[in-house]
Amino acid sequence: MVSIPECFSETYAEARAKFCSAAAAAGGAIRSWLNPHARGPNGEKLFLDTARFGAADAANMLVLISSTHGVEGHCGSGAQIAWLRTGAAEKLPADTGALLVHAINPYGFAWTRRVNEDNVDLNRNFVDHDKPYPQNDGYIALADALLPRDWSKEALEESQRALAAYTQKYGAFALQGAISGGQHTHPDGIFYGGQKPTWSNRTIRTIAREELGQARRVGVIDFHTGLGPFGHGELICAVAPGSKSFARSKDWYGDEMTSPEGGTSTSAVVTGAMTDAFPQELPDAEVTSIALEYGTYSVPEVMDALRADNWLHQRGDLASPLGKTIKADVKERFFPAGDKWREMVWQRADQTIGWALKGLTA
Repeated sequence: MVSIPECFSETYAEARAKFCSAAAAAGGAIRSWLNPHARGPNGEKLFLDTARFGAADAANMLVLISSTHGVEGHCGSGAQIAWLRTGAAEKLPADTGALLVHAINPYGFAWTRRVNEDNVDLNRNFVDHDKPYPQNDGYIALADALLPRDWSKEALEESQRALAAYTQKYGAFALQGAISGGQHTHPDGIFYGGQKPTWSNRTIRTIAREELGQARRVGVIDFHTGLGPFGHGELICAVAPGSKSFARSKDWYGDEMTSPEGGTSTSAVVTGAMTDAFPQELPDAEVTSIALEYGTYSVPEVMDALRADNWLHQRGDLASPLGKTIKADVKERFFPAGDKWREMVWQRADQTIGWALKGLTA
């Protein structure tokens, strides 16, 4: 009997060891990709690991990805390990394989951060960097409020007044879009999309070409946390509602699927999502992608934790009592303690993977 809570890990190092062990036991072909630009908190090397199952020329490929937003890797890794330990790799349908991408952002996972080693949000980095970046005037107006001079009561109250004034003028959803839609102007800010493709960006594109190049149909599930009701997994389709892949997602997931552009999702409209890489690198395949987003705490609590972590790495002291408190809070907001949430994660993941496999093979 598999203990689902034990599939989840408290650190990146623990998660990596569990993943590699479970993948090997399940007969997966494991590859490891060293991040040459970053080390962990104890100076350890950081790796993106993949495990592939099924024939090299399988027509259908299921892809499960963890840690696009580093600290959210606790959730995605746990779901991947549960999938492996419950024997799912042995039950794949005919002519169907699976590719598990563990810790696509190993720096963020290891450091309990949402961003990578360049302070880049990977889900805002997959834009065309040869073209002008999307303009976000709202973020420019709020940048100083989002990164206060210090993390004091007075500074935070001042920030809150600025955010409240913006909300009063433009509305709550406009505030969410201005903050989280993505920005390319403030490298020290949150939701920063970067000025070039990151190491994770380049690496996942290589992996897609090498591991999925022969597939005709690819179903991608990217695990996330931080939005929505506690423990609920929202199926977010971030492509344009008029596209063929949107129609396929609707076919696979039905009314469970939500759309930021369609106004039915808890997520703001995002430009440069990581899953955009797969149709770009696999132009001859039908790619159907969703983000599986698990709720944890309220949006203000999650956003405050995210802002605090950014302030800590830009202007604070990680070794201070305040630094340690902020880090513990970030982890809890994106990876709630206790068995119940973890069991809910796997229940929804198992259900969603089942729908994806049915869609791939229909």
